[in-house]
Order: sequence, then C-alpha cells, then structure tokens
Amino acid sequence: MKDFAFISDFDGTLTNKDFYKLLSEAYLAKEAPPLYKEWKNGNMKDREYLSYVFNNVKRNELELKKDILAIEFDPYAKEFINKVKAAGGDFIIISAGTNYYIDKVLESNNITKVDVYANKGIFKNNGIYFDLDKKSEFYSDRYGIDKLSVVLKLKANYKKIIYAGDSSPDLAPALVSDLVFAKSKLISLLKKEEKEFIEFENFSQVWEKLKTYLLAASLML
Repeated sequence: MKDFAFISDFDGTLTNKDFYKLLSEAYLAKEAPPLYKEWKNGNMKDREYLSYVFNNVKRNELELKKDILAIEFDPYAKEFINKVKAAGGDFIIISAGTNYYIDKVLESNNITKVDVYANKGIFKNNGIYFDLDKKSEFYSDRYGIDKLSVVLKLKANYKKIIYAGDSSPDLAPALVSDLVFAKSKLISLLKKEEKEFIEFENFSQVWEKLKTYLLAASLML
C-alpha cells in the first residue's frame, strides 16, 4: 500500500475556468443560457448539458486545439505535482469533463506520469463527443463518470487520500477523503455537510498545508 494520493478535479480546480464555460460563452452565447437554466433546474443531466456544448461549438480540430491551449492552467500546479511525487505520493486527476482536452493541457505543460480518470472524448462533426462505456465500473448516468466510485477504488491502494475540488460533483468523493482542499461552490457544500476542509484559491497555497498534514501522519520524512 502506498502512502498517499493527491486527487484533483480538473475544470475550475486545476484551471481558472471550466472549459465548457469558455466554449459556451465564445460560441453559444445565445443558445446555451436557456439550456443552462434547464440543467441547473435539474431538468438536464450534467453529461447532457456538457454534450450539447461540446457537440455544437462548430470548430474544426485545429481551432479546438487553439481553444484548449488557451485554457488558463494553474501556474503553480506543475511545481505542486512534482512536490507530491518527490514526497512519494501519486497525483491523480478525476474529471467529469473529457480526456480529449485534459490530455492536451497536460502535454502542453509537460506534465507526465499523472493518471487521469475522465469521460472519453472524441472529435467528430466539428465538435467533441463523449464516448461512454455504460458497462464501466465507474459509469454514472448523470456525470458520465462516478467520481465517488473512482475514489473508493483508489482508497484500497493508499494509506491516505487527499482531495481537491470546486463544485457539486466533488462533494461525494470529498466526504470520503482524509483531507480536503476546497474552492468555489464546494466550500458551501462541505460546510452544510460539516466536513472539515482547507480553503484555497490556487496551488501555491496547498503544499505547505499538505506537508504539515503528511508530517503529522508520519508519511513524510
């Protein structure tokens, strides 16, 4: 059993803004808002709304790559990931977005040896389409991927699980984690559940608090 894993959400946690928001604001400014309201009112599943945005941007693959490389990645994340690895931990990403853009962002930032659990995405018809396996042990009808199932599976391999997230899909996995770093909407959700957490805005604020925790748990010399 390994000492610890630091698990992070991608959109809005490792990035400044969710990719679907960037695309909808840029290319679906008129079409997206009514459907966004339907989604937030509970009349659409997360994967349905994201699919609508990703499917309808009408961008060729080169144009989409430019959009992806314009995503604002946390400038402190790469250094943080390297510190986690140097301390003997694994850095893992779990996202209800798609690996289609996550893999490209990691590659552009020269980040390697990071496991990514996300919805499989493919390019076709000038958009990004989910290619979901409903037989997967991690399948979720609402999100495409069930983050809680992934974290529960990973817990069997590590002494401690540390989780970082920003929104409602992160609540369930955060509640079963040993230490939680939260930002944005996840803060209020965790307060309602009376789950302890550490608030952060970017990864420059995380390492010292994580190091203190690891030392107290005798997981870091």
